[in-house]
Amino acid sequence: MNIVIRNIEHVRELIEVKALESIIWSMDDPVPVHHMAAVIKSGGLVLGAFLNERLIGFQYSFAGFDGKVAYLHSHNLGIHPDFRKLGIGMQLKLAQKESAIQKGYDLIKWTYDPLETVNGTLNLHKLGATCSTYIENAYGDLPDQLNVGLPSDRFLVEWNLTKEQLEANSASYTSVITTNTMNGYLTPGEVTLDQTDEWISVPVPLNFQELKKHDLTLALNWREATRVAFQHYFSNGYHAFDLIRDPSDGNACHYLFKKSKEM
Repeated sequence: MNIVIRNIEHVRELIEVKALESIIWSMDDPVPVHHMAAVIKSGGLVLGAFLNERLIGFQYSFAGFDGKVAYLHSHNLGIHPDFRKLGIGMQLKLAQKESAIQKGYDLIKWTYDPLETVNGTLNLHKLGATCSTYIENAYGDLPDQLNVGLPSDRFLVEWNLTKEQLEANSASYTSVITTNTMNGYLTPGEVTLDQTDEWISVPVPLNFQELKKHDLTLALNWREATRVAFQHYFSNGYHAFDLIRDPSDGNACHYLFKKSKEM
């Protein structure tokens, strides 16, 4: 399958991006075409993934500034449902990195739901982004299919384009949330907030959307338990730097945290 990744600059193709965004998230209010056009002219970037000239994925980012440094904020990345799990997201992110460097950026930031392990695997494990910021209900109540019914909590991740990725090692990681399995689904137990080990882990369910469809209350329990853990350990000097599958539990993944001021 020959996927071509390239910049999108013309209004005709931005209209296609808007239509694809509506399909991916089942939303009625995708990013307006005129807004994307203005962003492209103001330091931002829209990339498309094309198969035989058909748009099947896109990435949309705009210029950001946090009061100290300029960066590229990666707002949306989406793949048509018929073409997922083919590595297209990774291709888009690597193309984004190359374009960002050409524009003079050395940092890209974005948000994602830490309970979505496909995104977490791409962002932390494959790309090497890190996180030390948790935003509670970042976008308010979102009505789209993936987010409806839950607070829109997010990780704010940073991808340093000039820094090597921190590799997971053989250290023993202390899990700060106990888990059980009930009817085939991972359930959260006690959250431990007094760990001071250098290396800790936070478990999350492997297939959160499937779990949510099965039991919304259980999904909310996971949101609340991980919110407590993430906020506490971020505020105590920990950074999330990887997400791995649990080799002993096929229903779980673990965020790996390291306590340090610099990663």
